[in-house]
Amino acid sequence: MLITSSQNSKRKKHNRACLVINPRDGQNVTNITAIVAVLSAAGWKTDIALKEYGGQSIELATRAAEEGYDLVLGYGGDGTLNQVLNGVMNVKKRRSVIGVIPGGTANVWATEIGVPHDPLKAVLDLLESEARAIDIGYVEVRGLTLPAADQHKQDEKPGQKSRKAQKKGAKPKALHHFLLMAGLGLDAAIMEHSSEALKHRFGPLAVGLSTVKELPALHPFPVEIQVCDARQHGDVVWKGEALQIVIGNTRHYANIVQITPDAYLDDGMIDVCVIKPGDPLTGIEQISSFLLRHKPDHMMTEYFHGPSFVISVPASIELQLDGSTKMLKDYLSKTDRQVLQRAGNDQQVMVNYRFAALRHAAQVAIPHAYHGGLFRQPLAEELHLNASQQRNGTHEQVQDHSGEDTRRESPERISTLLGQGHKVTVTGVLSRPDQAHHHIIAGTVQKRDTGDAQPVAVQVIDHTCILRHTGEQVAPVVLQDLHEGATIVVAGKKSKRNVILATHVLI
Repeated sequence: MLITSSQNSKRKKHNRACLVINPRDGQNVTNITAIVAVLSAAGWKTDIALKEYGGQSIELATRAAEEGYDLVLGYGGDGTLNQVLNGVMNVKKRRSVIGVIPGGTANVWATEIGVPHDPLKAVLDLLESEARAIDIGYVEVRGLTLPAADQHKQDEKPGQKSRKAQKKGAKPKALHHFLLMAGLGLDAAIMEHSSEALKHRFGPLAVGLSTVKELPALHPFPVEIQVCDARQHGDVVWKGEALQIVIGNTRHYANIVQITPDAYLDDGMIDVCVIKPGDPLTGIEQISSFLLRHKPDHMMTEYFHGPSFVISVPASIELQLDGSTKMLKDYLSKTDRQVLQRAGNDQQVMVNYRFAALRHAAQVAIPHAYHGGLFRQPLAEELHLNASQQRNGTHEQVQDHSGEDTRRESPERISTLLGQGHKVTVTGVLSRPDQAHHHIIAGTVQKRDTGDAQPVAVQVIDHTCILRHTGEQVAPVVLQDLHEGATIVVAGKKSKRNVILATHVLI
């Protein structure tokens, strides 16, 4: 398991997590207390890093990785997670695992790996996760190609100065890595013109409004694609016009459409989908259908699969990584920026983007419940099987002994527990398969003075006594049957982080 209780950790007293939060106008801040309580109950020391301005998430994640946090959690949308990824990738000696708590507009990565979109349920799933090394996408600019009439004006061959400048590294604010996909064309334009305020308020509807606005300006653009080998030698595999290009590290686009259905996270490859134009009406219908979450017509698409591609498109075509638009100037050397500025017409200048898969470059938290479809190598199936057998065996054992005499508490004792205990409304339950009698119950209690709901996390350990209201003592396995909204009574001391170490639980 990715998460182990500090009580069982021999390596150190506490595992450390850094929670990088995109507040989204305060929407995500309200769940912080509940998230920290659950992590604390599982033995994690959690620090909060709240984003205060655009682009700060990458700085916060970089600092967390440099300080050696075991887990860096992105709490926001796919854009926030992309910045967390790039921040962790900034650190050469990387050991921080990247996790996600969905809190954005689309949350495509969470959907891909089966993480619930409810933040608290996502944390419970996170606590039963496996740290997996996955491939991530990488993008850089390999130079510019000028119109033939302008080439003789340059002192050096096109792109030569770019390659020299790249040895010194690109500008720090250029984000080179992507987890899900990159896009060239309409999708980047849509993201560029989608209002953040509207996205926070209306979610995917705001993107739909931007789509309607951008469709009239839809037009095909010239494309040349080279597939490269390990030495970066490439051959042109396709040349033509496109309406949209998607470079996929995973499969889903807009949460439903599988635009690159053959992508894997551990094969060292990336997948490219080119959506071609037809007549004007066909083109608009194709893109409209694509954006409305219908599978693209294979007659109008081209697919490519390889470790690295050089894709040449006009400089006027916008780029997006994981749903966030990027500025071309951030990827250019000073020389190339000057060349582009002198050229004047960015529709005539071609940008040579290189997209590549970085094999097993990042460690991410993948829930054990995930079906594993994005991996060629299976997840820890034996752990699933053993955990299932353990739970079933325990349950059978309880059933086998159901007819025997059981311990009972007196009615007076039950009455005392009911009067003095914490009344908890259950949100979710985590049953630790490697610890038969260790459960974490996430829920809420009512404050005695105001009646407001307060999040808590209940620790159930070996010595916790589980009782029915009749006084009958039962095995901890019955806690797995607690459903959302159920009410239990918990006796035990509540910490400052809202963790109750249970001595008794009444169900």
